[in-house]
Amino acid sequence: MSTDRYDSPLSGRYASKEMQYIFSQDKKFTTWRRLWIALAEAERELGLNITEEQIAELKEHVNDINYDVAVAREKEVRHDVMSHVYAYGVQCPKAKGIIHLGATSCYVGDNTDIIIMTEGLKLVKKKLLNVMSKLADFADRYKALPTLAFTHFQPAQPTTVGKRATLWLMELKLDYDDVCYMIDSMKLLGSKGTTGTQASFLELFDGDHEKIKKIDKLIAEKMGFTDCFPVSGQTYSRKVDSRVLNVLAGIASSAHKFSNDIRLLQHLKEVEEPFEKSQIGSSAMAYKRNPMRSERIASLSRYVMSDLMNPYITAATQWFERTLDDSANKRLSVPEAFLAIDGILDLYMNVADGLVVYEKVIEKHIMAELPFMATENIMMDAVKRGGDRQELHEKIRTLSMEAGRNVKERGLDNNLLELIAAEPSFGITLEELKKQMEPSKYTGRSKEQVEDFLKEVIRPILEENKAELGLEAEINV
Repeated sequence: MSTDRYDSPLSGRYASKEMQYIFSQDKKFTTWRRLWIALAEAERELGLNITEEQIAELKEHVNDINYDVAVAREKEVRHDVMSHVYAYGVQCPKAKGIIHLGATSCYVGDNTDIIIMTEGLKLVKKKLLNVMSKLADFADRYKALPTLAFTHFQPAQPTTVGKRATLWLMELKLDYDDVCYMIDSMKLLGSKGTTGTQASFLELFDGDHEKIKKIDKLIAEKMGFTDCFPVSGQTYSRKVDSRVLNVLAGIASSAHKFSNDIRLLQHLKEVEEPFEKSQIGSSAMAYKRNPMRSERIASLSRYVMSDLMNPYITAATQWFERTLDDSANKRLSVPEAFLAIDGILDLYMNVADGLVVYEKVIEKHIMAELPFMATENIMMDAVKRGGDRQELHEKIRTLSMEAGRNVKERGLDNNLLELIAAEPSFGITLEELKKQMEPSKYTGRSKEQVEDFLKEVIRPILEENKAELGLEAEINV
């Protein structure tokens, strides 16, 4: 490993080998060669004088790319595509005259970008499903465990740990829908020529429009796609990149929300992310167990969400049929968004699979607040025993404020139940009040909502994609 130059942390620390390969030079340039083969095959099938021998020669050298020749040539001609056309021709002397026939640089560049983004989305989908699977198991395991729910990060009515996990799952389900839609809508550029008119191909095929209509369809099929965009300039619309990154930014948003919740829960000592035996939580304070993985999720997620502006601006500033001010930006913004979201999903998978729940701490916290939350039920019981609703409401308000002062100003335990029991107008003993302090009485349909959601929404998705499940997170550092 070279240590004397910048190394992207997205490759060195966060992204998996699988996603790194999708955006690698090998993947890019072998795809260029596969596209040149698809073009030659389509042109031969439509009647051009291209031989099987030439195509066989091209196929023989798909993977053994002579980078040294391409690099040396690019230093001379300052053109990456023509350098690789030249290098391929050196290896394929019989076929060199028909490589790239009728095409522009965007034929290999843009079609490859679409292919690579589609493969990247498929890997994102696979990892998203595995995160959903692990969260579904977690939600099911803790579907009935009462915990404090918060609004405005203030204690509200109880929920369950599993029900809270379904909130994270619901957002991922929406992301899953978006990923599937985007994968299904991806189309190749095809072979549109310099300004999208296919004029060069019309010349090659002596004005035969029917053959020109077929060439894109043939190329798409050979590259594993159903179709090409029906119209374009020299490039596919850069809105495609913004649509793809919008899906990735959506996943980042969901992951960020999850990581925030885990960080807050870890502060409360109720739920904790995985922490290995030899892991160091702080360089200064040996006792600390910082939520480092959740913080990393948040950090990378912010990067992906902010990166979304790049393709939007690029799409908005393209001139007519083609400008080249997109190229340098695309080389950065698109791969890095995929590499970052890949790292995010691996971290999410790892955290979701190893969450530690401290049930006694959760119980302690909920019991400290439950007397306040039970006052509506207590008041209704007192009314049934003949009490005046308005008078009882005022007494509950006054006693709650006194108990609150006892907790906040004096640092003592919540004594609201004792105060209510001592008030004759309620007519309820302390023992009767304590029987009201069963948290599960106040969680509503939390358990049933978890069961229904998993059964009706999540499990069918996981069953449909069961071949994709069982993936383990790849955490580099």
